Amino acid sequence: MSGLSLEQRKSWAAAISRFLARYRFLLDAPMIEFFTDDLWGHLPLSWQRALAELSSPHLAALLLQSSPSRQARAAAHALALPRGPRGEGGTLADGKLEEFQGNPQHSSKLHPLFRKHVKPKKQHEIRQLAQLVKKLSDLAGCRHVVDVGSGQGHLSRFLAFGLHLPVTAVEEDPRLVSRAVKFDQELVQSLKKEQAKGTLTAGDFCLQGPRHVVGCVDPRAPWQAFLHLLQQKKDEAGSPPVADGLFQAERTPKTSPGFHREAEKDGCQKTRTESRLRKWDGGRTDGEASASGQEGLVGGGPGQFCPENPPLLEAPVLLTGLHACGDLSVALLRHFVRCPRVVAITSVACCYMKLSVPDTAAPTDPAECGYPLSTWVSGLPGHQLSYKAREGACHAIEDYALRLVDESATLRTHCFRAMLETVIRAADPAKKRLGVQTINKSHMLTFEEYIRLGLERVGLDPNMALDRAALESLLGQQQKVVAFFSLALLLAPVVETLILLDRMIYLQEQGFQCELIPLFDPTVSPRNLVLVAAKADLSPALGGWLRTRSPLRPEHDPGRGQEGRSPLDTPTGSKL
Repeated sequence: MSGLSLEQRKSWAAAISRFLARYRFLLDAPMIEFFTDDLWGHLPLSWQRALAELSSPHLAALLLQSSPSRQARAAAHALALPRGPRGEGGTLADGKLEEFQGNPQHSSKLHPLFRKHVKPKKQHEIRQLAQLVKKLSDLAGCRHVVDVGSGQGHLSRFLAFGLHLPVTAVEEDPRLVSRAVKFDQELVQSLKKEQAKGTLTAGDFCLQGPRHVVGCVDPRAPWQAFLHLLQQKKDEAGSPPVADGLFQAERTPKTSPGFHREAEKDGCQKTRTESRLRKWDGGRTDGEASASGQEGLVGGGPGQFCPENPPLLEAPVLLTGLHACGDLSVALLRHFVRCPRVVAITSVACCYMKLSVPDTAAPTDPAECGYPLSTWVSGLPGHQLSYKAREGACHAIEDYALRLVDESATLRTHCFRAMLETVIRAADPAKKRLGVQTINKSHMLTFEEYIRLGLERVGLDPNMALDRAALESLLGQQQKVVAFFSLALLLAPVVETLILLDRMIYLQEQGFQCELIPLFDPTVSPRNLVLVAAKADLSPALGGWLRTRSPLRPEHDPGRGQEGRSPLDTPTGSKL
């Protein structure tokens, strides 16, 4: 969707808002209430007749596959962002990624040293995102990357050791930071061994790893507080623990989960001097830089990274977040907009259901919410997204389509849970929508085994008498449950599109250029859209990543259809 203007993106968001407002009964319906609230009966009769007898493979073809020959999927596909990855690599005929063809656990395009402790999905993601971060950092003249929500440090590790970028990794959970530092240390030892054997040259990898900070990045905090978090020194009063990616055998005090070594004092002093002298805002020093930071950027040199004294951050900073959860992805955007030091971001979001939204019962300041961000979307009728709608936007539509095609036994899971809900409410009508801890391999159980395990987990008698005949009757409607869920899932990419368009419009309202890139293969990584923004022209960095898409025209607004109808209206009675 490259090259769209602010007005075109606003028009797109408005069309989605109209479309979703019409189908709240699909977006907001909890699947566990399929039987208790007769969700099937909420569908138009023509839809019921068309869907009732369809097999799972037919549902995949009708609703989820890409060719928009029917009205329903034509509307959803026209409104949703394209999710197919760019041409590099690709999926083979058997559905596997080319990079995993030799070994499903190891990406052939990622060096073996960076595959240790990393699942295949993450291997695919860190390699792709790191390349984009490196390209963007070169464009923005930015030699310092801050990885927000860094977890076990897989992305930070590859950026620092593999791509020679100074990295600060920020993670709230000290246990994950301890693990990340341990993995960093293991990698350093492996790199030294490979160098000693002569299999690596000195320029292949960097022995300087990321600097780790334990702390919470608050989207509502002023940007000065964010920079203060990044600049914390070890043992500073009240500061979060800091760990460096350079190691010796001794551990730091227990208040810090990481390691350190004595820095080379001359190198550190040189780094501080160079940092202070570096010019980055249109050739001016930082003291002369504009508050907005939107003017042209002139790159600073790579510089060394001093582990004993955190960087002064007088040079440009790039923020990145790989599947930063909920409002954490919003924090990247807010600090990019507000902080003159932050000159670029790459943000891959996840867990949309954890976004903060305006509370109608206790009104909150919209400026403190994670959705909507933009002034435009917040003013659109019908823009509101329930928890259920936002949770649905996180589902892996490509994976579900494959399960439909294969008629996987896992398709029965939603039916089992809806059956369990009828038993729970019959036993105690006051108990509704209880959280049931995941029942592993539930599709391999009989419905009675599943229900008794579920009853035990919600504190009810697992040995209570069950009406087997009634439950078997409900199980006979399993295909209707699958069809209803497929309908709801058809709308999931449209919901995600509205959330991401809201973020793009927010950035454009502030005067910044931004793009969305389907960077990962969606069959491997369902949240595969990367939001990229910079306070400089993005075109030189993104030429190979961008996909083009024609903007919506008012006369072809998929939210309206012919004569003001939605494309999901079915005048013929049998077509969706």
